[in-house]
Amino acid sequence: MKLDKIPATVVTGFLGSGKTTLLAGILRQITGKRIAVIVNEFGEQDIDSSLLRGCALGCDEGSEEARASAFDEDGGIFELANGCICCTVEEEFLPVMKKLVARRDDIDHILIETSGLALPKPLVQAFNWPEVRQHCTVDAIITVVDGPAVAAGRYASDVDQVEAQRRADDSLDHNPSLRELLDDQLSAADLVLVSKSDLLSADERQRVEALVADKVPASVKTLFIDPSLADDPARLEALMGIGAASEEGIDRIDNHHDRHHAEGAHHDHAHDHFDGVVIRLDEVDAEALEARLAELLKAHEIYRAKGFAAIPGKPMRRVIQAVGERLDGYYDRLWAQDEPRHTELVIIGRSLDREALHATLTTAETATPA
Repeated sequence: MKLDKIPATVVTGFLGSGKTTLLAGILRQITGKRIAVIVNEFGEQDIDSSLLRGCALGCDEGSEEARASAFDEDGGIFELANGCICCTVEEEFLPVMKKLVARRDDIDHILIETSGLALPKPLVQAFNWPEVRQHCTVDAIITVVDGPAVAAGRYASDVDQVEAQRRADDSLDHNPSLRELLDDQLSAADLVLVSKSDLLSADERQRVEALVADKVPASVKTLFIDPSLADDPARLEALMGIGAASEEGIDRIDNHHDRHHAEGAHHDHAHDHFDGVVIRLDEVDAEALEARLAELLKAHEIYRAKGFAAIPGKPMRRVIQAVGERLDGYYDRLWAQDEPRHTELVIIGRSLDREALHATLTTAETATPA
């Protein structure tokens, strides 16, 4: 029987900062740990969980059966489809944690990815609930910030889209600016990761360092990271096992969110202001799909598009990600032998016309062989 508490790493940061990429790297590279993942995101279906599911729990064992063995149908991935976890800690997060506690002998570590608009403090406070505190501890709160965006004073990779996402959700209007929301995410950090550092000049790096240093204690380290981190097991391993026990001091952190509640402002659950559209296609031409997506990003109020594509003749699944008008793609893993080869995208935005989106993207499908 395990006597030590299960360590949990909380990863927070804006939409597009690189949280999912970081978690995927950990799950692929850290092969000696059984890791459970909690994903808190908007949308009808959280594509992040699909992207992460293939490497959760026993990734080193090399089979879907081994990966899912510890949690049966859950496969180690737990989805909280609510963008403001501070609204739903008791209703959504605690039941998941109780389930993990019940299976604690099967878990070595918990990774929690918050949505880009969620604050870590209410979540971390939940680790002080007796039924959770007895068995789990917060190893660290890691805040990921988009280096080029912060250097430019935008704070997010596409400030207009993230601002629109924030304004569309009444439960988040207690954060009057992205700068204040970033302040709140930094205020809770035990470690700050500045992503896309390979895109920063020396002067830009200094601006980011100064902004972060102004918001975190000197004891909180700031690391500048680039895409190579995802392939470096030693550096990824170093992010786990920090031992901060963040829940012990979380109540002392003062932030804009707390001051809002102290003033008696109303908090509601208005997440239906978002449209989450799932588009499923057959095999597609990679260039055509990205071209059609680029057209849609310009023509519609889309906050995020994310998913995977089946490309004819390619043995690997292609991941597609878009934030604002920035579109990226890469191959993440081999298709399983019995896995249906199809394309699936989750598009999150406002006033989305599913039929119009589907009609445009369908033109990227390749002809079905006779």
